[in-house]
Amino acid sequence: MNTARLSLDPRRRVAPVSRRLFGSFVEHLGRCVYTGIYEPGHPTADADGFRRDVLALVRELGVTTVRYPGGNFVSSYRWEDGVGPVDRRPARLDLAWHSLETNAFGLDEFMRWLGQADLEPIMAVNLGTRGTAEAVDLLEYANHRGGSHLADQRRANGTDDPYGIRLWCLGNEMDGPWQVGQRSATEYGRLAAQTAKAMRRFDPELELVACGSSHLGMPTFGSWERDVLTEAYDDVDLISLHAYYQPVDDDLPSFLASGEDMDRYIDAVTAIADSVGAIRRSTKKIMIAFDEWNVWYQSATPSTPPSGDDWPVAPRLLEDHYSVADAVVVGGLLISLLRHSDRVTAACQAQLVNVIAPIMTEPGGSAWRQTIFHPFARTARHARGAVLDVLRDGSTTTTDRYGEVAAVDAVSTWDDDSGEISVFLVNRVTDTPAEVTVDVSGAHLTGIIECVTVGGTDLAAKNTADGPDHGAPRPNDTARQADAAVRLTLPPASWTMLRMRATEATP
Repeated sequence: MNTARLSLDPRRRVAPVSRRLFGSFVEHLGRCVYTGIYEPGHPTADADGFRRDVLALVRELGVTTVRYPGGNFVSSYRWEDGVGPVDRRPARLDLAWHSLETNAFGLDEFMRWLGQADLEPIMAVNLGTRGTAEAVDLLEYANHRGGSHLADQRRANGTDDPYGIRLWCLGNEMDGPWQVGQRSATEYGRLAAQTAKAMRRFDPELELVACGSSHLGMPTFGSWERDVLTEAYDDVDLISLHAYYQPVDDDLPSFLASGEDMDRYIDAVTAIADSVGAIRRSTKKIMIAFDEWNVWYQSATPSTPPSGDDWPVAPRLLEDHYSVADAVVVGGLLISLLRHSDRVTAACQAQLVNVIAPIMTEPGGSAWRQTIFHPFARTARHARGAVLDVLRDGSTTTTDRYGEVAAVDAVSTWDDDSGEISVFLVNRVTDTPAEVTVDVSGAHLTGIIECVTVGGTDLAAKNTADGPDHGAPRPNDTARQADAAVRLTLPPASWTMLRMRATEATP
């Protein structure tokens, strides 16, 4: 039996919980948009062509922000193609995913869809085939009240009020050889700084994200962040991180410990950013937008787009079907993101519908939850207030990929308004339960609200349109309060959420 002891104190706070941590991502890739969130003629479609069954699941999922329109797609995208009368919009070849983009869905449709879902946009600009002028044009169209050519064009297209988009990504994965318009770090850094300066002439309060490395394994990782920020440190607010995880050689223990890699990635980029700031003698801190993360079986669904003479509309691409084990890993990655709330202030699970996504649909048919839907929804709903500094002590386990790691990983939040303490835990050990003691000092516990678990049994189970909802949290009846502590048992290979109520913090 593995053991873990967690010590929580509401006075030891890491940072407020940023609601932007629970973001998602909509790209014009595969069926994410077409027959995903948008399908005119579907039985549930509204007057705008938005699938109401998908909207209901998006609200249940609890996402707060959505990054759009890419992703690799954005690096050859002309935003002007997606506005104005739909019957006059040109169809274009999408070089990123070897598809035909009809442009029936564009910026105005996206913003109307966001309004129905009550979400905040994160807008990406094309710095691959385009540059500063086009980014400023998009900003004017989206955010200027009126009286200029592009703002008046938006009004003529049916939207009087400006969209007020605050958070902007300056390109996407510009270090990647797969990216249309790939640049060196210095070239990109200068372009990002130039574009940021121009956008801030319109609105100095915009929040701007520079592209970091496409993933931790890139040969230029580290030097890329250093060189980009050397050029753009004063002009941007955040730098992006992207990471996807899958089991390698059926190594489930290492897969369950994927949060170790995410922790190290965040810590490394934070250190690099701070070193650039120190050299500049700057008091400014660059924050992190982890704006692409998820489980993605890239070996089974390669990211290389198809080729040939056929350029299909919304083909089935990257439609991973997730297991219960994948849901446990997603829960663990959310723990890592929350733990770093002092520097990670925005994050986007990629993507929202159909494409490596928590929500799946069939054209003309149903929409359903994948297993990874559940830990995200529970964490987004109950991680409130402030992230606490959790002191951990207990058993370790050895993984082939990350060496010796804690058998139980955990993070906790405290909400002053409700007096609610939420603890999110993962048992990374595949064959042994864990006995956990959660010691809450500095607060008067009045009871356990709920304790639920995902995993522990049938880790290979996956959801279908008509089958059982595998991965749905089930009650964990082992949680027992004893004075200022709660004891519970975590099944092997499982994610658990424990919610408690306290009356007050001790002065």
